[in-house]
Amino acid sequence: MCLAVPAQLVAVNDFIGTIELTGVTRDVNLMLVPEAKVGDYVLVHAGCAVQVVDEEEAKATMEAFKELEELEQDYFRGKIADR
Repeated sequence: MCLAVPAQLVAVNDFIGTIELTGVTRDVNLMLVPEAKVGDYVLVHAGCAVQVVDEEEAKATMEAFKELEELEQDYFRGKIADR
């Protein structure tokens, strides 16, 4: 199974872009989305931006990931408490 995460594009230099995700920046390859521009949200997989997505979809996906992270933390806290 593959997973792509949404991130906002904060800089573009030819076919290399810088994305920001939860306060962390990373460089990504933009060759698959030459139309991407600063401010756009892109789906990133394995260091490559693979699709431009709208802000609403990106934020909804990021919120879903946040909820999953909270559920996972709660689950493991309970497992540790049961020992």
